[in-house]
Amino acid sequence: MGVDHGHIRAWVPYAGFTVFGAFWGVWGASVPAIRDQAGLTDGQLGTALLFIAAGALPAMPLAGRAVDRWGQRVTAITLTSLGIAGVAVAVTARDLPALSVGLAVLGASSGAADVTINAAAGSAERASGRPVITRAHGFFSLAVVAASLVTGLLNATGLPVVAPYLLVALAAGAVSAAIATSDRTPADPGRHDHARTPAANSRPGLRAHMPLLLVAGGLGAIGFAVENAHQSWSAVYLADTVQAGPALVGAGPAVFALAVALTRFAISAVKTRRAWIVLTAGAVISAAGTSLLALTASLPLALLGLALAAVGTAVLFPTVLGLATANVPTAARGAATSVVSTLAYLGYLAGPVYVGHWAQATGLPGAMLAVAALATALALLAWPALRAVVPSPAQRDTAEAGARGHG
Repeated sequence: MGVDHGHIRAWVPYAGFTVFGAFWGVWGASVPAIRDQAGLTDGQLGTALLFIAAGALPAMPLAGRAVDRWGQRVTAITLTSLGIAGVAVAVTARDLPALSVGLAVLGASSGAADVTINAAAGSAERASGRPVITRAHGFFSLAVVAASLVTGLLNATGLPVVAPYLLVALAAGAVSAAIATSDRTPADPGRHDHARTPAANSRPGLRAHMPLLLVAGGLGAIGFAVENAHQSWSAVYLADTVQAGPALVGAGPAVFALAVALTRFAISAVKTRRAWIVLTAGAVISAAGTSLLALTASLPLALLGLALAAVGTAVLFPTVLGLATANVPTAARGAATSVVSTLAYLGYLAGPVYVGHWAQATGLPGAMLAVAALATALALLAWPALRAVVPSPAQRDTAEAGARGHG
């Protein structure tokens, strides 16, 4: 039996993305401490980060199917699991094998949470007609800012690495409890009867959208690779290349995330009819900011470069996700989101690994130039890729008429 995602509580995407952002803010600012605690080189850290992908990739499609069947209760479970996994990694990361195992578990929890909260955001956006996806991702970025700054301050006081992860776990538990409680609220009469019919036809409907979902996921992967390269390595870059002190190391992820948040809120009303323009402009700005970062050893200029890179990357994934899932049948929303998110998540996970191995070979400035090359590639690919798969208005009307006929 499918779940009618039109009844997703409006606050769920925002609360879910806030917790998700808090987790990744803590992670970004604590990477240098975890690297040192485990006694790893940059290359070994890059290898360990591969295990996040190993856990996330099988979990994400399963999460998509689960959220289509059981709704936002799955979101509560995945957020709780993410909080627990973060604490476990911070406690057990004492060498490369221990960190790798912990990151595999963390990856499964994070990947599942990513799919469930994005599915909730997509459903809320379609039901309300408002830009929920972009705004919810803005909440994610604001949470990254706050969590990065708090983590930097806690690290400077000498508290254990696990301290900020415990705070995130408590927040995840509170939000999950609220989601689970709200999901027990009686739904509108006839809700489940209404949900059964589209669920039976979700696979054919999803197949019709698959080319766009795959292209959107591929473009999202490049954008996420650039975004998480900065989010995961900016603290290390400031510490090792710019020689920032412990209290300032967290400024890298914080500045990046703040610029992302402000940009997402500013462009949240922009329609996706010209998505390729948004993607191309964003990628060009990101490449310019990343190049500035790579060519300076000055803290103010490094932060300016991070801010520019953030402005450019901020628009990438929300644009492709909103475009790809806008016309997907309601009962297949979770599965469609998992297709785009799983492919995009490959980039999210590969970005930090990509930087780690380039840093081992050329140093961190060279690695940042390699990230700028990724952004340039996205700028060149966006228009031809979307032109090949985005249906015309007439094609969309025909597809929607056919879906209604099957229903």
